[in-house]
Amino acid sequence: METSPVQSIVIVDDEKAFTDMIGRLLEDHFTAPVHAFLRPADALRDFPSLRAGIVVTDYYMPVMNGLDLIRAVYSISPDTPSILITGHTFNLEEHPRDGLKNLRTVLAKPFHWRQLAALIERHWHGDRPPGLRSSPASP
Repeated sequence: METSPVQSIVIVDDEKAFTDMIGRLLEDHFTAPVHAFLRPADALRDFPSLRAGIVVTDYYMPVMNGLDLIRAVYSISPDTPSILITGHTFNLEEHPRDGLKNLRTVLAKPFHWRQLAALIERHWHGDRPPGLRSSPASP
């Protein structure tokens, strides 16, 4: 019996320290691989090989914002859900919804990694979200 490759968590945020931190926390606590990118163009270039179960992206980034990235992901893989994170005041109603059917929720920074983990589990593509690793030293 052949098993399908494991789906991954894709993180895109131009703040390196934040991307490194959240990427490490998710890698430490989820059984799914985590792919972190600082530039949306790099994430889109690699996207076909990532088998994304979910995309988590910041809104404010140079060159391409998070909504544009989500639209691009939707055009490649309409079933891949996305979570938008932002540290700024953000009203989704002020933005056209075209190509955003895969946007599941907006999460305001700062947030606890467990909030993001719960959203990843809730909105994961498919019926088998990644498991959480048990770790007695979990913060």
